[in-house]
Amino acid sequence: MNLKTRFSLILAAALFAAGCSSTAEKSEPATKPAEPGLGCTSSAVQHLEGKIATPELLEQARQQAGASTARILTPSSMVTLEYNGQRLNLNVDDQRVITRVSCG
Repeated sequence: MNLKTRFSLILAAALFAAGCSSTAEKSEPATKPAEPGLGCTSSAVQHLEGKIATPELLEQARQQAGASTARILTPSSMVTLEYNGQRLNLNVDDQRVITRVSCG
């Protein structure tokens, strides 16, 4: 196997491994959503935009939105592409100020 082929394989493996990791913070799933059957409702926590994201605020937002899980997404967070209607996302800037609230 020549050097170029080895390098390509190592690079592909590194990219694959990087895509499988995540730095997003996650809360533990709730035993039951705030409003069973309705799923995540991001409009219930839109008022949090502009606030500093903390683990405590994340849990409070998760409960208010009726989500089963929640996560804080920083500008450098790697995320998976699957949609989860029971998950609340708090997008933050580099200073952890909430810039967007969504479900999915």
